[in-house]
Amino acid sequence: MLLLDTYSLVFRAFHALPEMNTSRGEATSALYGFSVLLLKLLKEQRPSGIAFALDAPKRTFRHEQYAYYKGTRDRAPPPLVEQLRRLPTLLQALSVPLMCVPGYEADDVLATLATQLSARDERVLIVTGDRDLLQLVSDRVRVWFVGARGQKPVCFDPDKVVERFGVTPERLPSFAALVGDVSDNLPGVRGVGPATAAKLVREFGSVEEILAHVERVEPERLRHALQENAPQVRLNEQLTRLRRDVPLPEGPLAGTPQASAFAQLNQIFVELEFRSLVPRLSALAPAALDPRPTEPEASESV
Repeated sequence: MLLLDTYSLVFRAFHALPEMNTSRGEATSALYGFSVLLLKLLKEQRPSGIAFALDAPKRTFRHEQYAYYKGTRDRAPPPLVEQLRRLPTLLQALSVPLMCVPGYEADDVLATLATQLSARDERVLIVTGDRDLLQLVSDRVRVWFVGARGQKPVCFDPDKVVERFGVTPERLPSFAALVGDVSDNLPGVRGVGPATAAKLVREFGSVEEILAHVERVEPERLRHALQENAPQVRLNEQLTRLRRDVPLPEGPLAGTPQASAFAQLNQIFVELEFRSLVPRLSALAPAALDPRPTEPEASESV
């Protein structure tokens, strides 16, 4: 089962690719990059089902708990906003579930989907550019992490998480609570870096256990820093831990695109002037598509 962290991937594509526009002047780089990734995943993974998770436009429960949550993030630039308006049309063409639940983030939706699907003995691959989702990695759940521009994607299994962070996936919220998260505007404990955080989590197990036995922490300055920042660290862990009980919409958790869906996606690619993507799409559904588009390729400028 293929689960996509949609906005995370679209944002990554926007920042990874040079400016692209159609002959009409419509910005397309984010949509193009996302489409390239989607076709690659469909070809290489051959999923039995697909679902897209999206963030709701309203504030989430995390904003209610912490007013400064994600407070330092910049507004999306106009070319990206323009493409986000077009994105639903592209996603809906595949006729698979689009999961967006008010009050929750896409990460929580993905956590709930992965939990329910793995409970049915399904194997799950989550595709994202957000490290918070690595806490979901298990024997049946893998995370395909799309890094920044120039970095190759990494597929995380439990051993890979331990190798990278020094703690098991289920302990990552405690790890993140100690080091903080700049992108989410969560301050960490001064003087606590990844190595120290991993050591503390391995020794004590969780933030609550660390604070309950803080008298055993050495050196003294680290012990005092943990005590002084205890409320923020506890809050960090609550905010970082993903919810697995999101009230998902009724219906299937994932779906499989049919021939008509590929035909509709083909029309969108032609309209967006993604000429190079049409043959790739045709290779996935040869009976549904005409591999000879007549529209020009989108122009690209740096």
